[in-house]
Amino acid sequence: MNIMISPQAAAWFKRELSLRDGAHIRLFPRYSSGGGLHPGFSLGIANEQPARPAAAFEQDHLTFYMEEQDLWYLEGYNLSIVYAEAEDDIEYRYEPVPVV
Repeated sequence: MNIMISPQAAAWFKRELSLRDGAHIRLFPRYSSGGGLHPGFSLGIANEQPARPAAAFEQDHLTFYMEEQDLWYLEGYNLSIVYAEAEDDIEYRYEPVPVV
């Protein structure tokens, strides 16, 4: 499992959440009526310091991470967060991890 954030998506996070360099963005599964990778859950975001980070990616002086207890959400998948210019929003892309 890998996490990747495009430079344009990192800029969106900075702008939309009024973040400064050095901020930490937690990615976590949350209950949702919509659907993400798993029915009934979607990926949430929070600007908070890590407690037990198990996966992290740095882009544009921001650290994006998932806590150990949240890794189940991405099991078997890589996550890419990209900027969708037409919607002026971010997009989560889940790609299966190749089986070796």
